[in-house]
Amino acid sequence: QVQLVESGGGVVQARGSLRLSCATSGLTFSSYTMGWVRQAPGKEREFVATISWSGVSTYYANSVKGRFTISKDNAKNTVFLQMNNLKPEDTADYYCAAKKLRIAAAYLDPHAMDYWGKGTLVTVSS
Repeated sequence: QVQLVESGGGVVQARGSLRLSCATSGLTFSSYTMGWVRQAPGKEREFVATISWSGVSTYYANSVKGRFTISKDNAKNTVFLQMNNLKPEDTADYYCAAKKLRIAAAYLDPHAMDYWGKGTLVTVSS
C-alpha cells in the first residue's frame, strides 16, 4: 500500500520560513517524479514544484521560484520543500504527490498525479 505522509506545516509570519517533509512508503521511490501541490481555501489545486526521479532536476511554479526549494533523500524515501520568504498568499494546504515518470522535472498537472498525501496546512500571517 502506497503512503505519502506530509509534516512540517504550521503558522508563520510573513517573510518567515518553513520546511515541509513527505515520507513515502510502498513505492519504488527512484521510479517516481515527486511534487508538491497546494490548495488555498476556495481555489483549485495549484502546482508548486517537482523533482525528477534522480533528484538532478527541479521545476517550480513562477509564484514560488527563488523562494522555495524542493529536494529529496533517496535513502530515506523522503521529499522536502524548503519555503523561505513566505507571503500571506502562500497560505494553503500543501500536498505531496507522486507520478510514475522517469523524466526531467517539469510542470505536472495536479490532477494527473498517481498518489497523494493528506496534506499539511501552512498559514502565513501578515
